[in-house]
This record gives sequence, C-alpha cells and structure tokens, in this order.
Amino acid sequence: MNREMICSFFKENQIPFREKENMAQYTTFKIGGDADFLAEATDEAQVLKVYEFCKNSSIPLTVLGKGSNVLVSDGGIEGIVLLTAGLDDITFDGNTVTCGAGLNLITLCTLAQQKGLSGLEFAFGIPGAVGGAVIMNAGAYGGEIKDVIESVRYIDADGLIKTIGKDEMQLGYRTSLFKQKGLIILSASFVLQSDNKDNIMAKMSDFMSRRKAKQPLEFPSAGSTFKRPEGYFAGALIEQNSLKGFSVGGAMVSEKHAGFVINYKDATAKDVKDLISHVQATVKQNNGVTLEREVIYLGRE
Repeated sequence: MNREMICSFFKENQIPFREKENMAQYTTFKIGGDADFLAEATDEAQVLKVYEFCKNSSIPLTVLGKGSNVLVSDGGIEGIVLLTAGLDDITFDGNTVTCGAGLNLITLCTLAQQKGLSGLEFAFGIPGAVGGAVIMNAGAYGGEIKDVIESVRYIDADGLIKTIGKDEMQLGYRTSLFKQKGLIILSASFVLQSDNKDNIMAKMSDFMSRRKAKQPLEFPSAGSTFKRPEGYFAGALIEQNSLKGFSVGGAMVSEKHAGFVINYKDATAKDVKDLISHVQATVKQNNGVTLEREVIYLGRE
C-alpha cells in the first residue's frame, strides 16, 4: 500500500484524514487498534471518490457510521476507514423524510417527532446512524426499519449511484441486500404517519425508559450481542446457563441483561471474542441452540 499516494489523494480532494488513528473512540464498544488511514467524508461526492480510489488501487475500504454494532480487532483495520457522519442532511416532504446515511438515528427520531410524524418511535435510543440501521434492518419493541423505509440511494459494486425501493432491499431479521453485498448507503427515505406530537413523544419516552431500566447503557457495548434464535430469547438462554457476570479479561456478560457483552474494564477485542465464543459453546452444549452473533467483527485477525 503506497502511503504517499494515499496522502496525496486525500490532500488533492480536500478530504480530512489521519494516519494510524485508534479506532476505540469511533465505536460504542470503545475497543480496537489503529486504522492505517481514517478519513471523514463531508458529502456524497467524497464518498464516491474514496470508493473509486480504493477500488482502482486495490486498497481495503471500511465504511463506518456511528460504530454501534461492530467490534474492531486489536490489530486495527487495514487500508482506509471512511466515516460518513458528515452525511447528515435531512429534508421533509409531507410525510416523507429523506436523510443522509450518517445522520444519528436518535436525531432523526427527534426531528420527526417535532414535525408530528410517527413510525420511528421504536428506533429512539438505538445508538447508530441511519445507514447502519438500514443495513441491519434495525428493530426494537415490535418495529423495524422495513416498516417505514421507502427507498435508498447507494453505491453499487461498479461505483454507480443507484436508487432502490423497499421490495428490492431483501430486508430480513438483522440483514439486507446492503449487508449481504457490502454496499455503501448514501441516503434513505422513510414514509411516516401524521400524529399528535405529544403522543409520539410519550411513546419515545416510554421506549427510552424501558431501555434504561433493562439495558446496561452505563457500559460500552455494541448493543445486543446475539441475534434472537428461533423459538428462544438469547438473553434467557445465557442466564439459564448462569453466565450473567461471567467475564474474560475486561469483557463481561452484563449482570443487568445477559444478552449484552459489555466492556466493563478496558477490555480488548480478544477478551470480547473469547467471551462470545465461550457463551456460544456453553449454550450449544447445554441447550442445543446455536447463538449467532449480531455484532460484526472488523479488522485484522
């Protein structure tokens, strides 16, 4: 990988970047080694330029929003990490809201409430960006992104910007076409319903109160560690195996909610991976159930 070529590219295109940037500060787990290069896109044109540059130069590219559902390895990330937080524009057209992939999901929910638009209450409190929420078809409290999404603009494998409708997104439980093919989302449009602002706020406040009561929000984590196995609840299975509070290094199964692995004391990525593997093996042996990770592993092995 040609360092001078990469630095020249960023400077010529006026894209802010840093070398050997520690990734812990860019994820909700607060864990991870250094990215070779970390850049911050301020608009869609810059995202496209970085994508084309990496593709043509065979440089690994990792696109990151709020880093809320990932675990970065202790060895860091090879190539370029591109942050999309700068893609945070938002427009309203009647009951349709269109926003950039980097917009904070909580901000989207708040602005929709202020416009008297309902449908996103379930997402209030999910600590991610719009792009990541669409990629994972994020959901909670009976709602999912697929219930309100209308269309998405994205970069395809050939570097073309395309728009896709909901029926083509292959949205399923914590998956989508974007996740399956590693596509980069630029923006998304949602269709909401008009409602009383106070009613919307009441729902949002209720969901937030439930999160605070049941989830270990006081510790760094990546949210729910495991997908819900069919016919079971991951947290209940883990608790049945007396794994609440079980730790490996600085990583622990939350004593508040067994479905969360938390960074309670300067955990390394290896600590978290070893703990996840132990939980999976224990549940498989004792219950015959395979727990599939919801957390995405990024970086060098």
